[in-house]
Formats: sequence, structure tokens, C-alpha cells
Amino acid sequence: MVASSIQTLPKDRPLVYRHVLWTRITHWVWAISLFFLLLSGLQIFNAHPALYIGDQSGFGFDNEVLSMTAENTDTGPKGYTRILGHSFDTSGLLGLSQASGEPAARGFPAWATIPSYQDLATGRVIHFFFAWILAVTLALWLIGSVLNGHLSRDLAPRVADVRNLQRDVADHARLRFHHQRDYNTLQKFAYAGVLFIVFPLIVASGLAMSPTMDTVLPWLPELLGGRQTARTIHFLMMLLLVGFFLIHIIMIFAAGPLNELRSIITGWYRVDHPSGDEDQPARRA
Repeated sequence: MVASSIQTLPKDRPLVYRHVLWTRITHWVWAISLFFLLLSGLQIFNAHPALYIGDQSGFGFDNEVLSMTAENTDTGPKGYTRILGHSFDTSGLLGLSQASGEPAARGFPAWATIPSYQDLATGRVIHFFFAWILAVTLALWLIGSVLNGHLSRDLAPRVADVRNLQRDVADHARLRFHHQRDYNTLQKFAYAGVLFIVFPLIVASGLAMSPTMDTVLPWLPELLGGRQTARTIHFLMMLLLVGFFLIHIIMIFAAGPLNELRSIITGWYRVDHPSGDEDQPARRA
């Protein structure tokens, strides 16, 4: 459905300078960082593929919200994912998957983790390295966006965006896109949610799980509901980011991949002619 709806824009439509260099650099730094953070994070999760609510976990607690396990059955080993007490057979993907041609009991499969074999120490080194890159880049981006007005001018949702939300949702559902320099309503809400809710919660929950940070921020785990709750929040925010990424890629292909990629690589974006103005100059800043 999406492939048949990919839009191509006539070359006589104007080009506008949509993304400054700093925005483009941070975009790609985040993309690379999140790729390694996701796969190394799944490696860390596999060391104990279960999530809980509260500060502690173990046999004396009934606070599990998710787990991935493998069990021997009459028909052979099977993998199960248990969510809030409900079990699902996820053999071949979660709980039990193939590794070197043999069934292996592990949360996520080998192809979804860095490194592919079980190595918690290496996974943690990679994860923390890219976590600091992401956090520092995010802080620098925030400072730069405040100083150059990008935050208030382009990303902050306005009253008009709230009023336009229903129509924008309907347009996207019909794969009907308006190519403009400014972000549309859904983009503003999506980017604002990722930048100011998901990213901060990922950073905060990551710090709350670190024993090293206990002496610096001893109140943080309690603020998030306990260290195990922080781990669960970290995992849920990861799922939201994966969902955002998948939708982001689908929208790029649906709206015209060459135009979208050009804007985030070169900064230049081809837009629709303003209504009733087909003689607009070919390029403007």
C-alpha cells in the first residue's frame, strides 16, 4: 500500500533550506547511537530477561510484569513470553531461538543483539559508550536549538496545531502529504514527545539503574518507583522509540524518500507551490 503511494515532486517546485548543518549532524549521531544502544541493550536484557515493578525482585516478590523463558515440553523445548501473568508461545523469536543452528534459550535472538553471542560485559561497554554520546549530543542540541530559535520556531506545538490535529491525522491516514518548510502538526507532537518525554525518561531511568550514580543522585531510583521500575521504564521507552522509528521510515517512503533524505543530508527540501502561485522562484532560503 505504501509503495504504491510514494510521492514524487515535480522538479519545478521550489527548494527551501529546511535543516541547518547542526540539526543534520545531531540527527545522524542520534540515529547511529540509538542503533547501537538498542542492540547492546537487548544484549544486557538477555542477561536477565525479565522486568519487575518496585525496588527489588526475586522469589519473595510477586512483581513481575514481563519475562522470556524456555521450557522443555512433551514436544520439545519451547520459548514463552509472559506478560502480566499471561503466557504466549514465542518459540523461534523470544525465549527460544536458533544460535549456530541449534536451539538456544535466550530472551532476544542472536541477530538482534550486539555482540550476537551472550557477553554482558561487552554489551555494557558498548551501551554506556553510545549512551554518553547520545546524552551529550542531546544536551548540546537543546542549547543550540534554544539559542538559534529552532526549538520555539519549528518544534513547539501551537494552538493552531492542536486545532489542526484531527485533520492532519486524517491526511496521514490517507497518505496525503503537504510538503512545506515547516513541520506539520503530527511531526511537532511526535518530535516533542520523543525529545522531551522519551529521551529524558530513558536517560533518567538509565542513571537510576546505575549503582555508581547512587551516591550522586540517591533520590532518583525512588522518584521513578524503584530500581526495577526504572528498568521497566527504560524498556518501555525503548519500545516507543522503535515504534517511532518504524513509523518514521514508513512516512519517509510514503512522502517521497529522495526529497526527505535530501533534506536531512543537504538541508534542501522541495516544497509544494503556495496555492495559486505557480511562478514561485525555484530556490529560496
